[in-house]
Amino acid sequence: MNMWKEFKTFALRGNALDLAVGVVIGGAFTAIVNSLVNDIILPPFGAALGGVKFSELTLPLGGTAVLQYGLFIQAIVNFAAIAFGLFIIVQVINHLFRKRETPPAAPLKKSDELVVLEQIRDALKTY
Repeated sequence: MNMWKEFKTFALRGNALDLAVGVVIGGAFTAIVNSLVNDIILPPFGAALGGVKFSELTLPLGGTAVLQYGLFIQAIVNFAAIAFGLFIIVQVINHLFRKRETPPAAPLKKSDELVVLEQIRDALKTY
């Protein structure tokens, strides 16, 4: 029973919940980016290269072995799109939560009494 309480405390801790939400949103974001790359970005490039489908770019290695470098190109484009998308999201979040910098306040003018006391203190240091 004690193990259950520890697990409950761990699972309901803020960091664990934030991580779980981040993983779910990241999975959904990845699906969107995959569709963007595979369905919108790569087809025009393939058409510009003479109707090439990147998923079909292969290099036979002999027998049944095939090097599918087209899928690797898709993965690189997916990574670049996801990295750029996350960069934009982080930039927006940083901009929204950035503390507005306030100019430093002008230093307060020392009172006459404080000036005299500082002079006395400095004079006493010489003794």
